[in-house]
Amino acid sequence: MATEDRISFWRRTAKVPGSVKPVYGAQHPPLDPRLRRSYHKDKPAFNQSKTKKASSFHEFACSTNDAWDIDDEEDYSLTGVILPNSAALSSSLHSHPAVLVQNQLQHEETVASHKPSEAPNLCNVHQDDTEFIHVNGKVVKSRSDDAHLSACSVRSTLQKQHSLPVRPIIPLVARISDQNASGAPPMTVREKSRLDKFRQLLANPNTDLEELRKHSWSGIPREMRPVTWRLLSGYLPANKERRELVLTRKREEYFGFIEQYYHSRADEQYKDTYRQIHIDIPRTNPLIPLFQQPTVQEVFERILFIWAIRHPASGYVQGINDLVTPFFVVFLSEFVSEDVENFEVAALPIDTQRNIEADSFWCMSKLLDGIQDNYTFAQPGIQNKVKALEELVSRIDEDIHNYFKRYEVEYLQFAFRWMNNLLMRELPLRCTIRLWDTYQAEAEGFSHFHLYVCAAFLIEWRKEILSMVDFQGLLMLLQNLPTIHWGNEEVGLLLAEAYRLKYTFADAPSHYKR
Repeated sequence: MATEDRISFWRRTAKVPGSVKPVYGAQHPPLDPRLRRSYHKDKPAFNQSKTKKASSFHEFACSTNDAWDIDDEEDYSLTGVILPNSAALSSSLHSHPAVLVQNQLQHEETVASHKPSEAPNLCNVHQDDTEFIHVNGKVVKSRSDDAHLSACSVRSTLQKQHSLPVRPIIPLVARISDQNASGAPPMTVREKSRLDKFRQLLANPNTDLEELRKHSWSGIPREMRPVTWRLLSGYLPANKERRELVLTRKREEYFGFIEQYYHSRADEQYKDTYRQIHIDIPRTNPLIPLFQQPTVQEVFERILFIWAIRHPASGYVQGINDLVTPFFVVFLSEFVSEDVENFEVAALPIDTQRNIEADSFWCMSKLLDGIQDNYTFAQPGIQNKVKALEELVSRIDEDIHNYFKRYEVEYLQFAFRWMNNLLMRELPLRCTIRLWDTYQAEAEGFSHFHLYVCAAFLIEWRKEILSMVDFQGLLMLLQNLPTIHWGNEEVGLLLAEAYRLKYTFADAPSHYKR
């Protein structure tokens, strides 16, 4: 058997997947037992037998511990992206917004000549030369020189991206060029034409929702996004005269729930639910100042608690807290002309704050109605979607699929979070908002089309994946994909590729739609 100093290391860090932490009211995201951190450092345990694989999802989940306190927004300051394969589509697709977006973005894309920034040295992670290594399913200390090989392989791959241009630092919530507000670059003719089309559609006495979806697929202008999201989510009626009445009634209904139920958060049957919500809220987008404001955190606590007690089949599950943020930002942007990430929400009138909160609650509820099986006991919806992704990738790219098999990487280890959080922890919030424009427009966008987006997202990193040479390197890459500089162009190409995959694999088994 190989000695400790010849086995690849797992870098020492506070962000170790599988760290021991009690979880209340949530299914633990499954992570491979080989990555669990040992807290008995003075007596490392060794298991000579091969780690037993769980025979079911429930056993797999129960055998691991929670990892939601990992800071998933770690910024590697990396800039390179690999554009999806732009294979020729069938002539019947040429008029679809996905194809138009892909052609337009590829035509407009220009290469800027910037000096690449230096990639972080992932090998030098410990000043005391103490490392953690994986031995027969356990994590123990090591001072081995060879322990740097795994991290060096990650560094080597990331440094290959230096030949690509460096992007400027852009806001985490929305690009300046997306604001169409004071100080922003002027709109192009195409953008102005699209804005006028949205205004015309929304001004009609009865909005044509199918036409609205068609135009929303390739992105919604910032000014039109709040009302368009309300319409496409089914929260507002198409009839313009009825909208104000419906908004007033639904907002009053939500605050009726607050008066009726919120005081019960201290009751025995709900205190664990409220406690977990209270713990999770500060972790929601911790890099964005907006979500660290007490006023905003109180709003999120009320929204999540009321939703949880009104949906006892699932209750609150970690990850649902992320799904509030796009709605909150979009409805806040209706009253804010500057970048919203630093805006002081408490400065808004109380009635405006209440309207934003109620609208966020109802639109989040509409979204979750379509994917609630993702959050019921044992999360069967996510199990089915992860399995569907595995089968889909095996058909799309056999090399990646076999590569995962070779290094014993299970799709649950990275794709669970992709399904549970709808890629929100993999993409900046500005990208999520653009992604959701299309999800709102696409039939079964959150429940079905998301599967193809995940497949396209995985294939996006094909080159980096196939350059990894061990289990740890693959997991580190898949859990820290460098998308911090992504914007509308990258998301547009990702969605176009996802649509191509959906069209190409239209004969996929029916369980892909579960």
